[in-house]
Amino acid sequence: MPKRPALQLGEIIRQQRELTELSMRQFADLAGISNPYLSQIERGLRAPSERVLEGIASALKVSADALLEQAGVSPARTPHDSAVLDAVAADQRLTARQRAALREVYEAFISAPAPAPRAASKVSAGSRSRGTSGSRGDGSSGSRGEGSSGPRSRRRARD
Repeated sequence: MPKRPALQLGEIIRQQRELTELSMRQFADLAGISNPYLSQIERGLRAPSERVLEGIASALKVSADALLEQAGVSPARTPHDSAVLDAVAADQRLTARQRAALREVYEAFISAPAPAPRAASKVSAGSRSRGTSGSRGDGSSGSRGEGSSGPRSRRRARD
């Protein structure tokens, strides 16, 4: 019976850690995780998140994809495989998290129906001035027919 992927990955991580001659506590600090969490990952009790796997890979100075490959875990491929997805998978400058994000975005774009073209709408002059000071949005100036001789200008005239 084949081993569970989390167990295989945990064993690879433990072997790599031991090759670097780091204690579990030292390695957990380098990876940015707790010692008990690292222990659970190494024993296959928990599968690391992408962020944690990136931290572990960084501490080991390898890519997360390399760890996954060593453990026999490959990213799930969809029936929509294409040159774009192959290029994303082959680009070593991307992290595993970036590859996954790009795959998701690309697959969302190709599975969504193309939007219908929309006509450009023009904003009328009246709607542009709505919400500005002195405008109540009903076409009046908001000064109750007093024009420029509002209450303040009358006060100034009396002084």
